Amino acid sequence: MKRYLVALSFCLLLPMSGAYAADKPNIIVFLVDDMGLMDTSVPFVVDASGKPVRYPLNEFYRTPHMEALAEAGTRFTRFYAHSVCSPTRSSIMMGQNSARHRTTTWIRPQGNNRGEFGPSEWCWTGLEKTTPTLPRLLKGAGYKTIHVGKAHFGPDEHEGEEPLNLGFDVNVGGFSAGQPGSYYGEQNYARNGKTGQVPHLETYHGSDVFLSEALTLEANRHIEHAVRENKPFFLYMSHYALHAPFESDPRFAGHYAQSGKGPHAQAYATLVEGMDKSLGDLLAKLRALGVAENTLVMFVGDNGSDAPLGPTHGYSSSVPFRGKKGTHYEGGMRVPFIAAWAGKDENNSWQRKLPIPAGSIQTQTGTIFDLLPTLSHLLGLHLPEGMILDGYDLKQQFGGSRNEARKEDFLNHFPHDHRSSYFTSYVDGDWKVIYHYPVPKKGGSKQNSYELFNLKEDPFEKKYLATSHPEQVKVMMSAMIQELQDRNALYPEEGGKRFLPRLPGVKVEAQNPAGQGKIHPCLKAVRASSYQQGNLPAYAVDADPQSRWAASDGSFPQFLELELKKTEMVKGITLRFRNRTVIQYRVEGLGSDRQWSTLVDQSGNDQDVQTVQHRFDAELQKIKITVLNVQKGWATITDLQIEKGK
Repeated sequence: MKRYLVALSFCLLLPMSGAYAADKPNIIVFLVDDMGLMDTSVPFVVDASGKPVRYPLNEFYRTPHMEALAEAGTRFTRFYAHSVCSPTRSSIMMGQNSARHRTTTWIRPQGNNRGEFGPSEWCWTGLEKTTPTLPRLLKGAGYKTIHVGKAHFGPDEHEGEEPLNLGFDVNVGGFSAGQPGSYYGEQNYARNGKTGQVPHLETYHGSDVFLSEALTLEANRHIEHAVRENKPFFLYMSHYALHAPFESDPRFAGHYAQSGKGPHAQAYATLVEGMDKSLGDLLAKLRALGVAENTLVMFVGDNGSDAPLGPTHGYSSSVPFRGKKGTHYEGGMRVPFIAAWAGKDENNSWQRKLPIPAGSIQTQTGTIFDLLPTLSHLLGLHLPEGMILDGYDLKQQFGGSRNEARKEDFLNHFPHDHRSSYFTSYVDGDWKVIYHYPVPKKGGSKQNSYELFNLKEDPFEKKYLATSHPEQVKVMMSAMIQELQDRNALYPEEGGKRFLPRLPGVKVEAQNPAGQGKIHPCLKAVRASSYQQGNLPAYAVDADPQSRWAASDGSFPQFLELELKKTEMVKGITLRFRNRTVIQYRVEGLGSDRQWSTLVDQSGNDQDVQTVQHRFDAELQKIKITVLNVQKGWATITDLQIEKGK
């Protein structure tokens, strides 16, 4: 067995603060694969008074460096991530919900992982060179951007498989796969030769260096290079642990030999402890380099726990919470989150700008969508025009206060097959609803497609309330449907038919009948090529600025047609789109001669528009707006006014 020895010259242990410019803070996102909020000795559950409550799993796992980080900063008791990895990872990169960016399940390296009834247009190819990612934004602000560990941003032979395409200056260990072939250096971090081999670690091949340790050594090496270059750095430290294979880290195996748990559970615990040692080693390196006080650390898991401790949908790996990774219960999407400055210095200008009280506990909701907005506000990053963020700046919450402007909700949209299949869950305040799409043989049925829980009174999801609280189901489902529509979500499908979420007691085929609904008195009928659920074509002209019409998917052309009650002189129309958009469209009119003529031709438009007025004089029976293409923004009409002549 080859042993890998790390030699540190004396000069590397001396603080380098004298040569290091602190005009910008360093940023570390410490992301742990498959780590739920109970996979640690840090208690993330609190009682009614806000005091931490320890459970048996907190006694089983050993994470002293996480404990130290929590004592140095703030921990969130209700922090959400998507229920599987690739959606969360893309969300961290983009600050968006997966329903918006459409990477809604884990990416398979060898091809499309849509599943039998998954949406055909889901983003299975992942991130691209043109995607406005967090590292790309930070790189533009002068940061050295370092990726170490698991990527899983795109499949083989696509741009997303290589983090260097996404704004990172350095990539160690990141490729298309979501798990390592092996954690063992003796096996070259591969399975059966080179299958699943973690790249860029040839130095450690044949050694006794465990994968988590090798990645940590590489991360520390690149941190040191950045400091010596006098550049602020962004380290995306993305451990493969705690993902399967559950191979025991021999450095810690003795700590669990007498635990009474099975060999896989013991191995999982060693992965946890090895990850924690990595955190401690990184913090020690920051102190040795004299940059700890100028480094912000955000520790987070990417989905619920996958600890091999019991039933998938029961009370096992996340107990007292229900479920685990890949499920629609809280144990599938509640993750640990800690934020702290790596070293305290009340005189540090960045710590004054973003104060984080030591040992504080934040009970207000946070999500993985919040990381990018938080860093953007802190650093004044320049976001591309039209870039939509779904998260919030966490500054107030880091400081121990509540963000009263925050909407405390979380949408987890999973239109694919997995442990929990074809579902959307939505948390809004104290309530949580789960909708199971009635696809053949999967999910719920048309008679029983809903689960409802009150998380304030029943945080561990033991009491089903859908039957006893039907009105609350309707309230929550209406809110969920709106959230999905706002993000232009995709849905399960079969043979061209989409399975849309529906309100209780409403037949799917009758929920949105075309041509019905309140319409303007001057109109006889409103028609459309297609429409999103909840957005009747008539809603574009019902004088309600909160309602709108939008095409049902991203295909073009799409049209909206208005038929007047009688042939009238029309002098023009005013269109208002949902947001500023680069959109190409035509306005046509049908006169008494029964011939269509073009009134407005915007097929070559390349300018941002939102509210537009078009003047013309024509005697019309019908008006049709045809959207030909959208280059930026939404093909959504929120208001349409017809100016009639005399």
